Amino acid sequence: MTPPNPNSDASIHDRLAQLEARIDDLEDENDALRETVTEQTDQIEAQNKQIDAQNEQIDALEEENNRLEAVAQAALKKAGANKDRIAELQTRELEKGAHFLAGHVDPDSLMDRVERLERFTKEDDTYMRIPNSDDPLDRGGSVALAHGDLLPIQQLAQMDDDMLRSSTNSLPARLAAKLWRARTDPSVGDNPWQKGCKSVREYVKAGEMKHWIRRQESGVSDAYAKKLVSRTIDALLELSKNRLAIRRQTERKNGLPYTERRVLLKTDASIPGETTETMDSTGTAGVHG
Repeated sequence: MTPPNPNSDASIHDRLAQLEARIDDLEDENDALRETVTEQTDQIEAQNKQIDAQNEQIDALEEENNRLEAVAQAALKKAGANKDRIAELQTRELEKGAHFLAGHVDPDSLMDRVERLERFTKEDDTYMRIPNSDDPLDRGGSVALAHGDLLPIQQLAQMDDDMLRSSTNSLPARLAAKLWRARTDPSVGDNPWQKGCKSVREYVKAGEMKHWIRRQESGVSDAYAKKLVSRTIDALLELSKNRLAIRRQTERKNGLPYTERRVLLKTDASIPGETTETMDSTGTAGVHG
C-alpha cells in the first residue's frame, strides 16, 4: 500500500484547517485576556479613586481635629484664667468677712491664697468662710456667731476632713465632730440621729453609732467599733461641754430585753446658734424624757 503524500493537496488542506482553528482559539483566548485586563484595570482605577477620596476625607478630619484641639486649648486657657479671677475675687471677699455658699467654693483653688477655711451651717444652707469672720451682709436668716463663741464640737464640725485631721490626732474626737456635723448638715446624708419627744430634742443609739462608725472608717472591726463608741461618746460629752446627756434605755430584741446607751440632746440644752425646738407628746415618736 502506498503511504500518503504529505505534499498532497488533501494533507495541505487539513494542515491549514488545523492552523486556522488554532488561530481562532488563540484569538478567542487573547480577547478573553484583554477583557480580564480591562476589568482589572477598571477595578484598580475605581480603587485608586476610592483611596484618593479617603485620603481627602482623612485630610479634612485631621484639619477639623486640629481646629477643635485649638478651640479646646483656648477654652481651657480661658477657663483657667476665669478660675484664677474667681479665686482672686473670692479671696478678697473672704478677707473682708464674706460667707460663700459651700457649693460655690473650690478650696483647692484657694490653697495658695487663704490659709484656712471653715464650713458652717445656717438655717438656709451650708457656707464657707475664714474663721472668726462675720458675714457683712448678714445672709442666711440667722446671725453668724464668731468662731470663739461656738462649742468645741461645733468648731470641729465646721472643718472639712483635711482640716479636722490636722487639728486633732484623736480619732474619737474626729468621729464626734463628724457625728455632730451629720446632725446639723443635711447634705451629709448619713445621719444616725433620731428625733425625740417631750424633753429630748434628738438622740442617737450606741448600736446605731457603732454601725455608723464602721461606715465612716473602712476596715474597722465590729469589736473595735464597740470600743470607739465609748470613746466617741466621751469625746461628745467633753467637746460639747456636757451639753449632751447619756441615758440607758431598756429595749427588746428577738423577745429578749437588753440595755443600750443613748446620747441625748435635750430641748433645754444651750447650743450656740441653735434655737430650742418645743416638742409635745403627740409629736415625733422617740425617746421619752
